[in-house]
Amino acid sequence: MTTEKGSISIHTENIFPIIKKFLYSDNEIFLRELVSNAVDAVQKIKRLAALGQYNGEVGEPLVQVSLDAAAKTITISDNGLGMTADEIKKYINQVAFSGASEFVEKFKDAKDANEIIGKFGLGFYSAFMVADLVEIQTLSYQEGASPAKWICDGSTEFEISQGNRTTRGTSIILHVNAESEEFLSEHKLQEILDKYAKFLPVPIQFGTKSEQEADGEDEEGKPKYKTVEVPNIVNTTNPIWTKAPADLSDEDYLAFYKELYPFSEDPLFWIHLNVDYPFNLTGVLYFPKLKEDFDMQRNKIKLFSRQVFITDEVKDIVPEFLMLLHGVIDSPDIPLNVSRSFLQADGNVKKINSYITKKVADKLAELFNKDRKGFEEKWTDIGLFVKYGMISEEKFYEKGKDFALLTNTKGEHFTLEEYKEKIKAVQTDKNGALVYLYTTDPEKQDGFIQAAEKRGYDVLVMNSPIDGHFVSSLEQKLEKTVLKRVDASVTNKLIEQDETLESVLSEEQSTAIKGIFEKAITKPGYTVEVIGLSPDDSPVTITMDEFMRRMKDMAKMGGGMSFYGNMPDSYKVAVNGNHKLVAKILASADEAEQSKFAKQAVDLALLSQGMLTGPELTAFVSRSVELI
Repeated sequence: MTTEKGSISIHTENIFPIIKKFLYSDNEIFLRELVSNAVDAVQKIKRLAALGQYNGEVGEPLVQVSLDAAAKTITISDNGLGMTADEIKKYINQVAFSGASEFVEKFKDAKDANEIIGKFGLGFYSAFMVADLVEIQTLSYQEGASPAKWICDGSTEFEISQGNRTTRGTSIILHVNAESEEFLSEHKLQEILDKYAKFLPVPIQFGTKSEQEADGEDEEGKPKYKTVEVPNIVNTTNPIWTKAPADLSDEDYLAFYKELYPFSEDPLFWIHLNVDYPFNLTGVLYFPKLKEDFDMQRNKIKLFSRQVFITDEVKDIVPEFLMLLHGVIDSPDIPLNVSRSFLQADGNVKKINSYITKKVADKLAELFNKDRKGFEEKWTDIGLFVKYGMISEEKFYEKGKDFALLTNTKGEHFTLEEYKEKIKAVQTDKNGALVYLYTTDPEKQDGFIQAAEKRGYDVLVMNSPIDGHFVSSLEQKLEKTVLKRVDASVTNKLIEQDETLESVLSEEQSTAIKGIFEKAITKPGYTVEVIGLSPDDSPVTITMDEFMRRMKDMAKMGGGMSFYGNMPDSYKVAVNGNHKLVAKILASADEAEQSKFAKQAVDLALLSQGMLTGPELTAFVSRSVELI
């Protein structure tokens, strides 16, 4: 072969500096690109052999990554198709786009490294992110082909000459530049291979390891050993998502989970995804046991394209409410070099999103119908997924309403329909609306819960991080239904009925007692009202209006209610006109004593809700000792 020199036909000399500058922050993907290309070459030769278009010996498929730190080279070698000199000119020299000047202008300020590579077929050129000289040694599978060598120093000049490769395939030798010497570390390369190549479908060999092998006996008849080099394969070529569910056991799924997340508890259950129309998708999604710090558990789904790792930021592919799931999704319909803008706009991605939503809903419905008791036991962990899904996805709500559970303070579970039937006789108000009562903190709100249960009311526990939003969502979805926190009002006003209990106080006495309590309360934001309750109810009850408290709670969670979040707290102080303490206060002629008893009753109400702290709590304790 005669040596040939030339220029890469991209019509500009600016392309390589731009690749280097533009891709600098993502420079580790050079290894993903080159190893993926090598895997493709190996798979193609197997395909040609299977089609009868190649009759030679295919051999064991293999991609090798080797490091020579002293020579400052990284070599990626395969036993795939190989290339002829003409193919090098076609695939390497003619970069797959036209109008390079326009490209340079368009992408000089861009930030998404994947977009440039994916859009313009520049996978091979990512080599120049870390190398100032790139060499290709290749021998094509075609009969009579000569080995070819291509070399380029990162300018647009190249040289093709006779190569020295003697076996079919391609080796790409990177002469690593001074800025990229971090990649001349075995640990660093191993780390990148673990990230991107862990499940590639062709064995990837990195470096070598020594092992002692028996080698006959010495003169005294003792066994001799010799040191042999053993290939170090870094990947699993047939991960479980590539297999049929029927061929897998629970142990297989659990072992794979441990491989992905070595320090995690076993998952609750999993879903095997497998669809080939209208798009291709495989994968396994696991429901983990939830921990308090939800952010720590996000971004645990890994996205692959033909077993090549792409990213673990999958929020445009997986519905937001399922971001707490763990596992893998693999779709060849998503290109390897996928950009955010692609994910947001691609029709297949939207279909994948819908499919996963449906698949998860179907799995949950199946678990509920097959083993309700087991489903109830897992509800603490999976309830968050279900509620989040019902809030954010209409289609999921339609399926979820049949298996979503409401749990009361007794630990009993009900579907939405079952709960409606349970409470409608007692908890329907005078306007015909069902009133669901709930607690966000059973310990703190125990007094209110007990008062409600004395009246025959049932109280739900709504204390997960998204229950504030779930409560609002249920009110919108369920017909003629209102949800109230159990401490939103005095008990007999939570569910308004036609009958009311009147206060025994005259109008003049009510005005007097209201004035005494208003003077006793020194903090702003408290409004006093005198009402008629049972003599057995508390003398004073302090509540926050349901609407106002809910808006403030949602503002704290970033629910777009900042206006309410900035408003000062306001509370209602309901004084029970029928309680004997009120009669005692009115009977006293000593203004200081009236104030002391009123203050004590208010502090007791605050204490019952954990709202009495600091100097006020100290003063209450001193006053209690004095009263005793």
